[in-house]
Amino acid sequence: MSQEDVKHYYGQVLTGSADLQTDACCTPDALPAFLKGVLADIHPEILGRYYGCGLVIPEALEGVSVLDLGCGSGRDCYALSRLVGEHGRVVGVDMTEEQLAVAHRHLDFHTQRYGYAKPNVEFLHGYIERLDELELADSRFDLIVSNCVLNLSPDKAAVLREAYRLLKPGGEMYFSDVYADRRVPQALSHDPVLYGECLSGALYWNDFLSLAKKAGFSDPRLVEDRPLQLNNPGIQAKIGHIAFYAATYRLFRIDDLEPACEDYGQAVIYKGTVAEQPRRFRLDKHHVMEAGRVFPVCGNTYRMLRESRLAPHFEFIGEGQTHYGIFKGCGVGIPFDPADTGSAPQPGGCC
Repeated sequence: MSQEDVKHYYGQVLTGSADLQTDACCTPDALPAFLKGVLADIHPEILGRYYGCGLVIPEALEGVSVLDLGCGSGRDCYALSRLVGEHGRVVGVDMTEEQLAVAHRHLDFHTQRYGYAKPNVEFLHGYIERLDELELADSRFDLIVSNCVLNLSPDKAAVLREAYRLLKPGGEMYFSDVYADRRVPQALSHDPVLYGECLSGALYWNDFLSLAKKAGFSDPRLVEDRPLQLNNPGIQAKIGHIAFYAATYRLFRIDDLEPACEDYGQAVIYKGTVAEQPRRFRLDKHHVMEAGRVFPVCGNTYRMLRESRLAPHFEFIGEGQTHYGIFKGCGVGIPFDPADTGSAPQPGGCC
């Protein structure tokens, strides 16, 4: 599938969310309470042309500068516009003129609805693989988001490289996309419906992790995920042998993060000061921290919290001068057999 084919599918074939043939590009109904109120203020035409697969609204956004890759008609941009406040800034980029026309049409509506003196969001026509053509400066953004768009890109590695370039040190890419449990056969990528429905362009999850690390995001963190239900006999017949998932990841631009969870005797205490998460803070699927409670963390997690916009919401314990090996419970252990086990090695498969 070419980019022109994708533009045609999202600009002319799809006229609204109801035209989608699977649930790949649909966000579940269970939205956080604070976000329901934000979305209620967005123009109905924009809500009706939403094709995302997850939530790309992280926490602690006041005053933040945000870039939305593949912003479409602008739903997430306008939600972020409200949450960053009048002094924050949101830039949306999309290649589909029809979608951008909808986003531009309601700029004044949202500026007035939010009570801002002037718009804090702008929309640019361009390709997310070639953001340098838009003259966006290096290290410009605190946050980059994307909602079910990476799978549509013909050069996913370039998108991740550009995201890394545009993030400030300590910034993050927080995005949702569709992933497969295996590599999708190349022949299926030529099917316009499978590709347009965010399936045949989906990355095998392990290939995504490799691409992210190669781009500089050393420790990708999975925030949440859900299996997709194709619910379409024709599509099921073509690609139903592959399992697909909608997943949200956060990637921090922090230099020299380690490839594994290393223990330096450090811990954090969440202060309970993030308005949307007063009782517990969820960094990712495996790190949920109760307010006021000491929470031991590996060196990478410590740095993600201390060197990002999240730092004011935590107390930090330990300077990391002593290394204690692999952090227990991280899924990786010492590869050597313990001494004097008295048992013979067990046969196994590859690796």
